[in-house]
Parts: sequence; structure tokens; C-alpha cells
Amino acid sequence: MVRFLKLNQSVLELDSPSVEDRIKRFIKDYVRKSRAKGVVLGVSGGLDSSTTAALASLSLGSEKVLGISMPEAETQSVKHLEHIALLAEGFGFHLQTLDISPTLRAYYKTLPIYEETDKLSRGNLKARVRMVYLYYYANNLDKLVCGSSDKSETMMGYFTKWGDVAADISPLMDLYKTQVKQLASHIGVPKEIVDKPPTPALWPGQLAEEELGVKYDILDLILYGLEHFVTPEKIATQLNLTTEFVKSIRQRWLDAEHKRRLPLTTKLSYRTVGADFRLPYG
Repeated sequence: MVRFLKLNQSVLELDSPSVEDRIKRFIKDYVRKSRAKGVVLGVSGGLDSSTTAALASLSLGSEKVLGISMPEAETQSVKHLEHIALLAEGFGFHLQTLDISPTLRAYYKTLPIYEETDKLSRGNLKARVRMVYLYYYANNLDKLVCGSSDKSETMMGYFTKWGDVAADISPLMDLYKTQVKQLASHIGVPKEIVDKPPTPALWPGQLAEEELGVKYDILDLILYGLEHFVTPEKIATQLNLTTEFVKSIRQRWLDAEHKRRLPLTTKLSYRTVGADFRLPYG
């Protein structure tokens, strides 16, 4: 019964070979059914994009995978670029590096209400510019955009709407961050990538766990419990947290629902179009 669910790391343990096989088949089948020539994906040197690039290469063959690195002046990191090159060499996929700084500067210069101090809006703009580059390449090369969002960050709304989450497929979206780490280690993603602190790299010094206010190993257990209908009170007791904190995680999950939905519209029927409207009868 759910009420006896024990929240510890064992509930998040993967059968990594089976998960690897299922994700590879998913990628291969979707690309084949779409009649695409492969996939394009952004590679940042972080855990999620590295794992996705590796899985795509193992699934499709490295010649059908194009990884695009998009550094920009404010957050460019030599370490990240080295990790990207290491990954591309290890899994053999094609890599192209595009400095998006000129594009960003053009936006900053031409947006009438641009404010340099508005860190969040500027960061979201970066994520959306990256999306534009990826989709241009995908359109031009007849490929699909492969996203790298994980379940933890998707549930928490920790992503840019129409930015880093915009993709044709997202193979990792049903895996919590701690599970992505397990899978990454299993398929041979370099340890220095697996172990480094996650960051969206939208501004200098940005760290995901600091912004979320919780370590991923705890967050994932909270989210797992909530998904399995364990009450916040019981989750808090098991994980030695306050009930208020668990409820705040639940509320953030619920508040981010609009970011996970496609655009909604008003449902209209013939009765609301106009008094003189009539359906044609035979």
C-alpha cells in the first residue's frame, strides 16, 4: 500500500541496462517514423545534455547526431567547452560551436524595455535564442530537435518556457536527476561531467541546487512521494523535513503546470458564435 512506501534512495534505483535499451529504441523509432535524418541537440557540458547526446549517438549512430555548443560572453567556461569536446570525442557525434554573443547583443540593443539588471528575463532570452539556433539547424538539415530536460526540473518548472524545454522529443523527461546520474555512469559519460554541480548557465555563478533550495537527492524523494500520493506530512517525517517545506515543493510543482502545457484556448460551440448561426442539416 502507498501509505507504507519507504522513501529512500532504493526507490529511485534504475535497472540501467533496461532503461538504456528502452530510451535508445524510443529515439530510433521516433526518428524513423518521422523520416528525419537524425537529431540536433544543444550540448552544454552538463549532465542532462551529455547523457542525451550519448544516448542519441548510441541509438542512431554518431553520424546522425549533431551537437551544438552555444557559448556566450557572460557565462563562457573553458571547463565546460573541454567537457563538451571530451564527450564528442568519446561518443563520436558531430560537434559545432556557435558563439551566440553577437545575437544576444543585438537583442539587448534593440529591445526597447531591455534592462541589464533584469537577470531572469535576460537569462530566459538566452535559452530562447539557443532554441532558435537548434530549430534552424534542424529545419535546414531535416533533423529533429532532441531535448535533454529531466523529470525533477520539469516538475519544478525549473526551465525556460519555449526555451531549453522546447524540443521534438525529450528522452530523459521521465527520469529524476539522480536517476539520470545513474544512467550517465552506466553508459560511460565521463565522471567529471557526472559529478559536477548542475547549472543552466544563464548567468555567472548560477547553481541549480542553490536556486531550488534543496539537494537533488532529497528533492527527488519528495517528488517521488508526491507522485505516489504520499501525504506531505508523511514525506516530511520520513525525510526529516518540515511539512511546510514539503508543501512548498508541492505548490511549486502545481504552480508550474502552465509551463508544461501546450497553449490553451476557449472551447467554442455553435451556440456561442451568434444567434443567427445554424448548423447545416442534410
